[in-house]
Amino acid sequence: MTTFDAFARFATTASPTPPQPGQAPRPLEERLAYHSQFVTVRTPAIETLARQVRTLMILGRHQHITARPSLIVTGPATTGKTTALLQVGRTCHLAHTRRAAPGDDSVPVAYVLVPPGATAKTLAGEFARYLGIPVTARMTTAQITTAVCHTYTAAGVKLVLIDEIHRLNPRTSTGAEAADWLKDLTERVPATFVYAGIDVTASAVFSGVRGAQLAGRASLIDCGALPARAGEREPFRELIAALEAALDLSAHRPGSLPRLAPYLHERTAGRIGSLARLIRQAAIEAILDSSERITKTLLDTIALDHLAEEHYRPRTPTSRRTRPGSR
Repeated sequence: MTTFDAFARFATTASPTPPQPGQAPRPLEERLAYHSQFVTVRTPAIETLARQVRTLMILGRHQHITARPSLIVTGPATTGKTTALLQVGRTCHLAHTRRAAPGDDSVPVAYVLVPPGATAKTLAGEFARYLGIPVTARMTTAQITTAVCHTYTAAGVKLVLIDEIHRLNPRTSTGAEAADWLKDLTERVPATFVYAGIDVTASAVFSGVRGAQLAGRASLIDCGALPARAGEREPFRELIAALEAALDLSAHRPGSLPRLAPYLHERTAGRIGSLARLIRQAAIEAILDSSERITKTLLDTIALDHLAEEHYRPRTPTSRRTRPGSR
């Protein structure tokens, strides 16, 4: 995904299609592949991010003196940050493609991962790699930066998505240089920047003078776990219902998963990534064992990611009292 060709393939590849009423049953392998990929549900975080990105891109379109306002998507692991980032990038890419004139080879979106222990040079190298800009070991950071800024501007990049921003540590000398480099880039490339990372506000990214500079330019979108209830709504149950509606199982009973909302919320801590994995994996198991339905018994047999399993503690029966004198 971290090259333009790979991102363009992702953006233009049709999303998996749920079964349609009256449609003939799909072959087993096709259904297994479908549940492996599965659909992407429009979560509140995706809706909020899409709306704000659209507004900020318009806001910064004619801003030339200072860096454009940016966004930071933060939250715990497995809460859908990267999914939200990629879906907004895909929407922007497709919107540009629909409007583009024949022969237009501009690049609307860039998607870059911050490398572990990022330095200014390694981070610049990742930006260069996305657009296939030739980089040699003998090139200086300044030379790579000049090539990146020129090429990104010439290619018409309008939206830059930077994932794993929590890997940036401005408290170290190399991390501080990388943070300064990123700030410099935002002032030289006429694009809207969106960052995503794990619990960014509690990390070193927001610390010190450099952190204050980033925080002073970026709006925050919290991509946290979904609550069981928010006012009159039940967002987690709504998400379960949307995922259930997309299942391709011949014997599954509609409404059975939303009824398990309290159990599923406890099992996944309200994390979207954990919930999606649990349902996808259960669907695949249901196809392979020919039951064609997801039940709580089946869900109980599936081991989730360590974070979810650490959160979930099944109740154990109270041990019987021992009689006096017994061992």
